[in-house]
Amino acid sequence: MIDPPEPAPTGVLGPPEDLTPARLPVPAGLGRLLVLGVVFVCAACGLVYELELVALATYLVGDSVTQASVVLSVMVFAMGVGALLAKRLRCRAAVGFGAVEAGLALVGGASAMALYACFAWFGQSRSALVGFSLAIGILIGAEVPLLMTLIQRVRRQDAGGAVADLFAADYVGALVGGLAFPFLLLPSFGQLTGALLTGGVNAVAGGVLVLWLFRRDLTARARWALLGANALVLALLATGMVLATPFERAARQAVYGSSPRVAVQTGIQEVVMTGGTGDGAGAGQGRKGSGGPLALYLDGRLRVSAETEFRYHEALVHPAMAGGPHHRVLVLGGGDGLAVREILRYRSVRSVTVVELDPGVLHLARTDPGLSRLNRHSLSDPRVHVVTEDAFDWLRERGMRGGGRRPAPYDVIVSDLPDPGIAASTKLYSQEFYGLAARMLAEDGRLVVHAGPPVERARLYWTVEATVRSVGLATVPYRLPGRPASFYGGPDRAADPLPLVDAQVPAAAPSAGRGRYWGFVLAARHRPRFGLAPDAPPLGGLGREELEAGRRGVARGRIPGLPASTLIHPRYLG
Repeated sequence: MIDPPEPAPTGVLGPPEDLTPARLPVPAGLGRLLVLGVVFVCAACGLVYELELVALATYLVGDSVTQASVVLSVMVFAMGVGALLAKRLRCRAAVGFGAVEAGLALVGGASAMALYACFAWFGQSRSALVGFSLAIGILIGAEVPLLMTLIQRVRRQDAGGAVADLFAADYVGALVGGLAFPFLLLPSFGQLTGALLTGGVNAVAGGVLVLWLFRRDLTARARWALLGANALVLALLATGMVLATPFERAARQAVYGSSPRVAVQTGIQEVVMTGGTGDGAGAGQGRKGSGGPLALYLDGRLRVSAETEFRYHEALVHPAMAGGPHHRVLVLGGGDGLAVREILRYRSVRSVTVVELDPGVLHLARTDPGLSRLNRHSLSDPRVHVVTEDAFDWLRERGMRGGGRRPAPYDVIVSDLPDPGIAASTKLYSQEFYGLAARMLAEDGRLVVHAGPPVERARLYWTVEATVRSVGLATVPYRLPGRPASFYGGPDRAADPLPLVDAQVPAAAPSAGRGRYWGFVLAARHRPRFGLAPDAPPLGGLGREELEAGRRGVARGRIPGLPASTLIHPRYLG
C-alpha cells in the first residue's frame, strides 16, 4: 500500500527530498512515459525470472505442482519484504532503484546457471531454489515503491491515478514476459541463455532510467558507482552467455557420467543419450571406445539403460501376451521401440499401433544407430503403425467416434509411460484414462501398466492398482528386480544410491528390503491368467518362476483401501 503524500510540517524550508520535482532532460510528459516503459520492461523480466525458476525446478526436481507452489509462494512473501525494505530508500529513489535493478539483473540472469550447477555438481538444488526465490522476490518487491516515488517526482498526480498507471504498465509487461518465455526465449535460446539475456535487458532498462533520465539527481560518486555496477553486471552476463554452451556440456557430463552423444530439445522434452556407439554397446556389452552401454534420458530422468532394459520390457510385455489372442496390440508411449521389439517376437501378431507424444523420440528410435540397433528396427516393421499424439487425447477421440462404428478392439494394450509421480504423467494414470483404455479392449483382452516402484513408493504403486480396478478390471500386480537406482527421476540425485538388485536374486526375497524393483499391473475384464504364453519366444532375463515370485512378493506389501486417482483429484503427487 502506498501512503498519500503529507504536507510539509511548519518550519521546513521545502518539501522532502523524495517529493522534490525531478530535473529531467525531457518534458515531464515524455519522462513519465519513459518511466512507465521501464515499469513494463521490468515487469516482463520479473515474470520471466519466476517462470524460469519454476521450469528449471520442475526439470531438476520433478513434481511441477509442488515446485510452482514453492517458488511462487516464497517469491510473493519476499516481494512483501522487499516493499517494506524499499521504504528506507525512498529518500534517494533514483540511486536505490538503480542498485536494485543491477542486483536483480545479476541474480535473476544467473539463477538458471547457478541452479543447474548445484544440481550437477552438488547433487541437489532445493536450497538454491528457495534462496534465489527469496532474493529475486525481495528485489522485485522493492521496485514498485521506488518507481512510485520516481513517477510522482516527474509529475505529481493523485495517488490513485499514479497507482493505476503504474500497475497497468506492470500487468501488461507481465503478460508479455509470460508469453515470451515459452514461445520465444525457451525455444530460441534455452533456459540458461534466455535467463542471461533477460538479465541483460533488465540491467539496460534500469541503467538508462537512472543514469540518463534521473542523472541530475545523482552525485558524481553515485553516478560512477552505478555506471561501474551496471557495466560489471553486463560483463558478467555476457561472459555467461559466451560460456553457456561449454558450461552446459560440462554439467551434462557431471550429471550423466559421460559426455552425451545426443542432446536435443524436441519441443516436448530434453532428450539425452550416452554410449551405444559400439557394435555390442546396444546390448549392454560396451566395447572399448564405444562410450559404454546406451542410456536414454528424458528431461534428466533415465528411461532406458541397455544393461537392464531387456528385463523391464520382457516383464512388461510377455505376461500380457499370455491368456488369450494377441493379434492386435496397442502401445501407449513406448516411442523408443523397445516394447514393440518384444511384441514383434510373436509370429501371430498382425498389427501394432504405437501412440507416442514426442516425434523427436520416434525419430531417434528410427535413425540413431545405437537405439535402432537396440530396438531391432522395430518401428520400421510393416505391421507397426505409429501415431504422434497424446495418448489420453487419442483414446478419447477414438472412443467418441460417431456413426455407429466402434473401433476394432485390441487384444493387448501396453501402457509404457513415465512414472506416475511426475506431474505431467498423472492424467495418464487416472481413472478416466483407464476407463478409455478399457473401452478399447477386446472381451478377453489384457491391459498391462508400468506402475512405478512398488517398494520405494508403495503408496504410489498401489494407487495405480486401485485406479485400474476402479474401472471394473480385475488385476494381477507383480514386480521384477533390477531397476537402476536412477530409473525413476525423482527429487534430485541421491548422494548415496541404493545398490542394484542382482538379477539372480528371486523377486520374493529382496535383500533386507533394500531391493529396487519395477512394478507392473496386469488387468482384464476377468482375472487374467498370469504367466507366459505357449508361443512365447526364448527370453533372456525372465522366467516363469521369477514371475510367480514377483507376484507373490508384491502381494505381501499391498496397501488396502486406497482411493482411485482422477483428473480432478490426482493422488500421485507429494
